[in-house]
Amino acid sequence: MDRKEFISLSLMAGAGAMLFNSCTMGSSSSIPNYLREYKDLYKQNPREAATQWFKEARYGLFIHYGLYSILGRHEWVMRNEKIHVAEYAKLKDEFTAEKFDADFITDLALEAGMKYINITTRHHDSFCLWDTKFTDFNSMNSPAKRDLVAELSEQCNKKGLALFLYYSHGRDWRHPHAPNNDKWKGAARPDYETKEPYYKYGEEHDLNVYLDFMSNQVNELLENYKDIAGIWLDGFATPASGDHSLFKCQDLYDLIHSKQPQVLVSYKQGLLGTEDFLAPERKYKQGEKIEKPLEICDHLQRKGWGYLSSQDGNHKSKEEVIKMLKKADKYPANLLLNTGPLPSGEIPPEDVKVLREVGKEIKLRGWDSILS
Repeated sequence: MDRKEFISLSLMAGAGAMLFNSCTMGSSSSIPNYLREYKDLYKQNPREAATQWFKEARYGLFIHYGLYSILGRHEWVMRNEKIHVAEYAKLKDEFTAEKFDADFITDLALEAGMKYINITTRHHDSFCLWDTKFTDFNSMNSPAKRDLVAELSEQCNKKGLALFLYYSHGRDWRHPHAPNNDKWKGAARPDYETKEPYYKYGEEHDLNVYLDFMSNQVNELLENYKDIAGIWLDGFATPASGDHSLFKCQDLYDLIHSKQPQVLVSYKQGLLGTEDFLAPERKYKQGEKIEKPLEICDHLQRKGWGYLSSQDGNHKSKEEVIKMLKKADKYPANLLLNTGPLPSGEIPPEDVKVLREVGKEIKLRGWDSILS
């Protein structure tokens, strides 16, 4: 039996246990592994324990992986190149993920000195990396036939890493009822030169259908995978371009908090002000008191989050990553450092090398020396 077959069988056997455990998250006897050092606070207030952990985490691994990785031309390739829905969907038949190795990825994150991982469960193209029942546009219905979120969740929980789940909220370039360009800005949909037959228009378009789809999927993620650290929402510019109350975000936040008591919620720089932490990209406003825990993210490629073949051999160095860590610490903020796996799911070797080098520096010199 090869490794992938073993993982697949293990996940099938453990599915029932995972669903059961998700119902008992709040008991003091079921403390998430990554929060073990905060067990006393967790018994009193799980979300406060998670918030305190997050403030002290410092460093995490971001993973942008999906169908766009196959093309190697940026995670926005569908919109940038105005690829129609049916044409883009053909990429699903090429998605094998044969070298996506959750065991290796989690070991690498630990070796790098990181405390958590965040993976794109569903990016703006709407392709899902888990076994979802709300769309067939997912990794289980590709040649991979794998639930990559389940594999990563299992390894993170086993090794004491926290797992955050990136989820595209404000943008969806596939769903018929997602925000449209007639009413919303912020790259809501590709600006096609001809009408996209997959989309609903006019009176047929109903944003609430899309909102239900998203709520169902986020609920599914939190029911399927135990001890999730956070839901990281993206697509901020679209709801922010109009009446964002139509997106019913607080209802979604409340749902998330009701499912697992430790889960933190972010929506970029904060859409409502009720998010648990702020997660802008490379920078945040300077000179003002930061009221909430902060995370900034950046990528190891010089451009783009998803794999860009044009960047091969031109990724950032150990010295540049340490500079990013120092920059984050000055806010103070965590650094969420992104890698864009190759089409096969393999972490780019040059990223592996740099992450290990940074981890070695942290281990030898210590955080105080690194950040001084």
